[in-house]
Amino acid sequence: MPEKYIKENANDVVYHLEYNAERPHLIIPEYGRHLQKLIDQATIIEDRETRNKAAKYIIQVMGSLNPHLRDVLDFQHKLWDQIFIMSDFKLDVDSPYPIPTRDVIHLKPERLAYPQKNPKYRFYGNNIKYMIDVANSWEEGEMKSALVKVIANHMKKSYLSWNKDTVTDTVIFEHLYELSAGKLNLLQSTEELLTTNDLMRTNKKMSNKSMPLNNKIKINKNGKKPFVKKNNNNPK
Repeated sequence: MPEKYIKENANDVVYHLEYNAERPHLIIPEYGRHLQKLIDQATIIEDRETRNKAAKYIIQVMGSLNPHLRDVLDFQHKLWDQIFIMSDFKLDVDSPYPIPTRDVIHLKPERLAYPQKNPKYRFYGNNIKYMIDVANSWEEGEMKSALVKVIANHMKKSYLSWNKDTVTDTVIFEHLYELSAGKLNLLQSTEELLTTNDLMRTNKKMSNKSMPLNNKIKINKNGKKPFVKKNNNNPK
């Protein structure tokens, strides 16, 4: 005869609940705690062959979370690296890829060199200085002259983006001479840059491309804005 059901005390049930704050820390949380427990169980398996089978099964489970990448070689390499990381490098199995070490995983990248912090003419940007340095390293010839002209036109366009008023070519040539340390001298040249109207038109096209479609106003062929009927029922 089956035993009679005994009603449990609610306080005892709540007292024995397992809270996440009391559980071990998840190394890679996106895989979840159940997969972490599988890896912990595979780590303590004594038989190596059984441990290898368990590791391959866990790799299949991890790959099932991203089935479209499961058969990609680079993705397989990533999964094997992650299973060693999640085991805290305690899992001893035969991996088809080089086994990562703790030192390699926690190796910090080299510090990146920051660009100059306080350029004199900020509206030109740092790329202009890089282009000028490249032009300085080239030998004299048609290619260098063409590059210098491109740099000067780009400087003029950047200047007009910052200051909507017109700017003379002489000002651009003086800035170019100063930024190049006197190596690119167009002050005595008869070279003419693009006109202000052409550059302003280019800047306007670029700004329109970056503007969201909803903010653009359509214009008819006659040059007039389309008539939009107001909705009186709109509470706005």
